[in-house]
Amino acid sequence: MGLGNYLASVKARDPAPRSRLEILTYPGVWALGLHRVAHALFRARLFFLARLVNHVSRFLTAIDIHPGARIGRNLFIDHGFVVIGETAEIGDNVTIYQGATLGGTNPSSGVGGKRHPTIGHDVVISLGAAILGPIHVGDGARIGANAVVTKDVPAGATMVGIPAKPVPVVVREEPAFIPYGTPCSELFDPVTQRYELMKCELEALKVRLEHLERTQRKASDAA
Repeated sequence: MGLGNYLASVKARDPAPRSRLEILTYPGVWALGLHRVAHALFRARLFFLARLVNHVSRFLTAIDIHPGARIGRNLFIDHGFVVIGETAEIGDNVTIYQGATLGGTNPSSGVGGKRHPTIGHDVVISLGAAILGPIHVGDGARIGANAVVTKDVPAGATMVGIPAKPVPVVVREEPAFIPYGTPCSELFDPVTQRYELMKCELEALKVRLEHLERTQRKASDAA
């Protein structure tokens, strides 16, 4: 996986950056790069050095990825305060938003000591979500904001609530990638629905503000 392909995959999921160079300042990009170093040290059984790199990464990025975690291609962590445990496994093209946790449970309840979740490909984990225990989240699943997941998630499911449960989805034309994994058209309970609508309105306002800023800059340059 080349750096250019990785930066392109991030830009496809985040409309904010105006260039690939800007993406290099993202804490999630730094956290992933430092994790690759820590994980290599961990596999070489240089545990102290691996932990040292992890400590530096956590200090710089506010993202805590245990050196033992196994991460696939094109992981995008949008903002910080994300925790990923030691035996977590993450597939390709996964997106994790701020405040999410891939946490563990009692090792005696795991399989072969595994106590953290396995995340499939193309999964979106929204802000504040917690996925706990040695469970499996299927490919293309979406975990809603502040959901707490303690059981296996089928491929393509959208999970919301505490404890998280799958919700019906209105089948409509949707973009290939849906920010936060929760489009405005989905059917939630009233409280969650209001929260999701507020998020969607905020995203729309952000896009409008960016458009106005670009227009203003062009007018200033032309003056």
